[in-house]
Amino acid sequence: MAGVNKVILVGNLGKDPEMRYTPNGVPVCSFPMATSESYKDRNSGERITQTEWHNIVIWRGMAETAEKYLHKGSQVFIEGKIKTRSWEDQSGQKRYTTEIIADVMQLLDRPGTGGAGASESQASMKPAAQVQAAESNSSDPAPDHDASAVTASATPAHVASAPEGDASDLPF
Repeated sequence: MAGVNKVILVGNLGKDPEMRYTPNGVPVCSFPMATSESYKDRNSGERITQTEWHNIVIWRGMAETAEKYLHKGSQVFIEGKIKTRSWEDQSGQKRYTTEIIADVMQLLDRPGTGGAGASESQASMKPAAQVQAAESNSSDPAPDHDASAVTASATPAHVASAPEGDASDLPF
């Protein structure tokens, strides 16, 4: 039986996205993302919040969208897979890092109310379906990625496009 490597996160960026390019010119964006959960301690009755930090990596067109619209504090939905990689540091020590390789990204901030430091450009954010559709048009797969998996995951059937109009006509 095949295994499943699926991650779904909703959280906030810990810092502005960092954009890099591979030697072939493929855009790669990375940023730390915090997810928090709260509970009430049974003994003391005080509210306790636990925060987990995740290293997010986004490739190609979706990386460019993340760089353009996400900022420190922005709330975002990420769907992807866990990947651990290793490398040798300058002293020859083997190092490991675990990352979330995003297949789907949905911006959750409302226009004009983005995360801390959000710019006015967020007022014209693309709907999630357009972001994912643009990503599915990429023809240069990332290293260690199956191109068909990226394309299939980047355009899920359950994501509907946003209605035409501005944010003021939303029912919530």
